[in-house]
Amino acid sequence: MSRTLEAALAATADQVTRELDRRLATTAGPRGRVIEAMRHGALNGGKRLRPFLVIESARLFDVPEQRALNAAVALEMVHCYSLIHDDLPAMDNADLRRGKPTVHKAFDDATAILAGDGLLTEAFAVLAEPETHPDPAVRIALVAALAQGAGPAGMVGGQMIDLSPERNGLDLEGIKELQALKTGALIEHACVAGAILGGASPAQHQALAGYARDLGLAFQIADDLLDVEGTTEQLGKPAGADAGNDKATFVKLLGVAGARRQAETLVAAAQQRLDSFKERADLLRQTAIFVVERRS
Repeated sequence: MSRTLEAALAATADQVTRELDRRLATTAGPRGRVIEAMRHGALNGGKRLRPFLVIESARLFDVPEQRALNAAVALEMVHCYSLIHDDLPAMDNADLRRGKPTVHKAFDDATAILAGDGLLTEAFAVLAEPETHPDPAVRIALVAALAQGAGPAGMVGGQMIDLSPERNGLDLEGIKELQALKTGALIEHACVAGAILGGASPAQHQALAGYARDLGLAFQIADDLLDVEGTTEQLGKPAGADAGNDKATFVKLLGVAGARRQAETLVAAAQQRLDSFKERADLLRQTAIFVVERRS
């Protein structure tokens, strides 16, 4: 990974974590328990890749920093909510997330559900703030785009496919559809949010959306490879979970070498989609390489 990208990712992660810490201030009394659970789920590390994509795509259009940060934090709240609910006993029943106990283990199932609900709803409150953009039409466009990416036509729909009885028998096209919804939809929103904030042209909007779709699929293939090749210590969550549950994955259908070739093809396609942005998109190009070379 380029040191430039490494520094940029670290700076964004720090910035987003500090903003989440500020917004999720501790509260006295019984209500404070759900805030603590929200903090446990949102401040518990992570690469902050999605916020990074928001901020970098917004930089292509010289969007003011606070506007981009608000959109980035809103998206990270939705992502963290999804992880909290994904770990619940009714879904993946995971004990570890980012190397620490999952929210339902650190608290309890009911509190974890409420913590996820709290982060999801707070995300839309952030987008509705005038500081996110002075034009209400732009704020509405951001709200609509995030709702689309997070809802039944996006992440929630993908999760439903993942939980369905048909999940283990999906073919390659079925896996692509699943991951385009479950993982890719929020990655696509991350890049499109910058275009919305920046008043991008239709061609620019389309280029970023295409980049994000290729990136999201490459990201998921890398996840499938890590599930096979990584360790629990590296991943911060149980390794081999998909294989243990006999889930259809890119690795199962294509083999390790085939999955890696597919990821490399997607990286090249993603980078090419950014040609019109020239050197301004260099960090986004490097990010495409990073998502397939990461070890966690």
